[in-house]
Amino acid sequence: MSVNKPNPVHVAVTGGAGQVGYALLFRIASGQVFGPDVPIVLRLLEVTPALKALEGVAMELSDGAFPALTDVVLTDKPAEAFDGASWALLLGASPRKDGMERGDLLAANGALFGPQGQAIGQHAASDIRTIVVGNPCNTNAMIAAANAPDVPADRWFAMTRLDENRAKSQLAAKSGTPVGEVSNLAIWGNHSATQYPDFANARIGGRPVPEVITDDAWLNGEFISSVQKRGAAIIAARGLSSAASAANAVIDNVRSLNAGTPAGDWTSVGVQSRGEYGVPEGLFFSYPVVAKSDGTWTVQEGLQHDERAADRLRVTIAELEEERAAVRHLLG
Repeated sequence: MSVNKPNPVHVAVTGGAGQVGYALLFRIASGQVFGPDVPIVLRLLEVTPALKALEGVAMELSDGAFPALTDVVLTDKPAEAFDGASWALLLGASPRKDGMERGDLLAANGALFGPQGQAIGQHAASDIRTIVVGNPCNTNAMIAAANAPDVPADRWFAMTRLDENRAKSQLAAKSGTPVGEVSNLAIWGNHSATQYPDFANARIGGRPVPEVITDDAWLNGEFISSVQKRGAAIIAARGLSSAASAANAVIDNVRSLNAGTPAGDWTSVGVQSRGEYGVPEGLFFSYPVVAKSDGTWTVQEGLQHDERAADRLRVTIAELEEERAAVRHLLG
């Protein structure tokens, strides 16, 4: 007796031969993201010089004999990579080089994310959802979205889930609690050293974090700075940027947006501001987001910030406004 299987989910991944891609693709193919019974087509985009390495990744995917993986498309053409895709995971980005100012980095990435946004708008499936991982991800997401005006604004996301996971791990370690007991942790603002990991509204075992961890100096000092600077610390220790943990965060991000967030909880993700919490409209700003399994989401309203937290929000908003000003010519 035959069983009707769902249609394959086409997942486009840019930078598929990179470190994050290598750590991510096999987990998608294994069914960890969409479930073991959902067929997957991976559509992998790379720059032309990296296509040979991408062929090697495809060979390993084949050798994995993943039942859910029905096809792998390798290309250096954005139109082909995003053709019919329901999810686009934009990992690839122009790296910061010696002597580069932040404005130079933004301009270099604009040359990538503008055309990718256009290709998504012209070729992706009608249900496309895009998560920008390549940094600076908030402003890269803004550039891509601006170049795909026919794709609804609520389909674009900038990944701050890695920062959320880092913050939860720090709180769990400090309190001697399993990380699964930490909830309602929001990252506010930019995926940069100005981000604000919000411990005040977070919970450990259902209790407010400041009731569990009473060391205010640590919470407002070392905790925040360690989350903000964790990426740099990993580079200093490992000699390379986060890869496996970033891939894990991509998976967590997709799961939360696809299956929904747990009742009473939220996830951190950069979305286009509609003025929530006084953030200027149009900025891609990380908020606490409540997602539903039907693909809809809302920013959690009604959270309070003390003056110290409000100051941190002002700093990260100012940085994002500076970034928007630097790339305004790329926003149409």
